[in-house]
Amino acid sequence: MDYVKPSDLVTRLVDAGASKIGMSARETLVRAVMGGAILGLAAAFAVTVSTQTGQPLLGAILFPVGFIMLYLMGFDLLTGVFTLTPLALLDRRPGVTVGGVMRTWGLVFVGNFIGAFAVAVLMAIYFTYGFSSAPNEVGLAIGEIGHGRTVGYADHGAAGMLTLFVRGVLCNWMVSTGVVAAFMSDSMIAKIAGMWMPVMLFFYMGFEHSIVNMFLFPSGLLLGADFTLMDYLLWNEIPTVVGNLVGGLAFVGLPLYLAHRRKAAAAEPVIPVAAGETEGTTEPELVGATR
Repeated sequence: MDYVKPSDLVTRLVDAGASKIGMSARETLVRAVMGGAILGLAAAFAVTVSTQTGQPLLGAILFPVGFIMLYLMGFDLLTGVFTLTPLALLDRRPGVTVGGVMRTWGLVFVGNFIGAFAVAVLMAIYFTYGFSSAPNEVGLAIGEIGHGRTVGYADHGAAGMLTLFVRGVLCNWMVSTGVVAAFMSDSMIAKIAGMWMPVMLFFYMGFEHSIVNMFLFPSGLLLGADFTLMDYLLWNEIPTVVGNLVGGLAFVGLPLYLAHRRKAAAAEPVIPVAAGETEGTTEPELVGATR
């Protein structure tokens, strides 16, 4: 059978987290840029389907296509990195430090934003014929999402901020479950099925995903939606990032580690790779799905 036992699963997760910390800045950024870009396209696709068919469930069913593609190609999202890299630190892997974890988080955040924003610009051009006309119905729908999920939270004050944070927590509980599911089997079909289910749930329930929002909200601003950059940062992106960190680590990474970690032989120290080199940073045994 292709099923990976929980103790072996946790070893794979720790190995993946340590490997990411040892990657060069160039490799980390490239993986993150492409991850953010593909997820942005998937979000645009899902909103298009939902708007044109009037069936939000159909958009949610199809959204995981982008998520699965980017992970099978070995790209990275901040939400998955939030869950995996601290496990290598908790496991006391040689060469893994708090500074290394924070460096990886920062690089992936920047890369995801670059990729998602690039797609936001391209889709804004697409929705408006190069900004020569008003947005089409999909562009208007994206703008309304941005308005409702910034100003809409702000209208409720502290209760809105709490709701936003909780939606961020719930989101990465599901998304990181999908990331971990990719490690549960060496079968391509099993990986796809495992990633599909929790990601579909998060999207349909309207939970807050920091990288999806890096596409949706800049798109809304470019398309003239009625909210500001500060609304986006204070009433969505920053609380969402914090909620995503808590959700992935507290409800996925730590429970698996504490319940199933089996101490293995001492691992080799993690040595950051110099720019221009990639040797020693790949994870072939995980078939690329290590984010």
